[in-house]
Amino acid sequence: MSTAKEQEIDMTQQAKDESIELNNTVEDNEVENKTDENNKIENREKSDKAMLEKGRKKDKGSFLKELLIYVCIFLVLWKVVPAYIIERTVVDGTSMQNTLQDEEQLMVEKLSYRFSDPKRFDIVVLMPYGEDVDEYFIKRVIGLPGETIQIKDGKIYINGEVLEENYGKESIIDGGIAKEPLTLGEDEYFVMGDNRNGSDDSRADYIGPIARKLIKGKAVLRVWPIDHLGSID
Repeated sequence: MSTAKEQEIDMTQQAKDESIELNNTVEDNEVENKTDENNKIENREKSDKAMLEKGRKKDKGSFLKELLIYVCIFLVLWKVVPAYIIERTVVDGTSMQNTLQDEEQLMVEKLSYRFSDPKRFDIVVLMPYGEDVDEYFIKRVIGLPGETIQIKDGKIYINGEVLEENYGKESIIDGGIAKEPLTLGEDEYFVMGDNRNGSDDSRADYIGPIARKLIKGKAVLRVWPIDHLGSID
């Protein structure tokens, strides 16, 4: 039979054991909580790193996409627009005086002739010697497909009627191949310079009527010199 003192010692020892066990439990919980917190931090860091890497890849992809768009725009402006829509050209010579002067800069519109044919009095850019020769003239359309052209007594006749126009300011000296009636083919145009006595044009036997496919555009705007800026008639 244990004494009161022994019971007191047992209770004290039990309390110590419980205290130690509680402390161990608290320490274990703290270690576990710290481990969980470390795991959360590590997972968060991994997540942040993954998001950062994903963002870098996305930024790189966006940059390449934007670069491709800019390259395509540049190619369109460099190749497609001048070839099919509008292009700048420079007047070389005096054959279109007094309408156009030497070294004036013009904008030549090409799109409309893909949907409609040149009209009488249009100022056009053409290839007089065919598409195999890289040379361009700028002239005015005088005769249309199927019409009969003749130049006599210093005047132009279309189907036997005098052409009423004010572009040529002087009497024509040389009618060239149009001295006698000249009937144009179904896709041919007769072109002349406004400087009628100082122009190589359809009157010359080495040029003649111009096939439709050789007319490349219509001069629509004078852009230089700046004091002559404006549309072209």
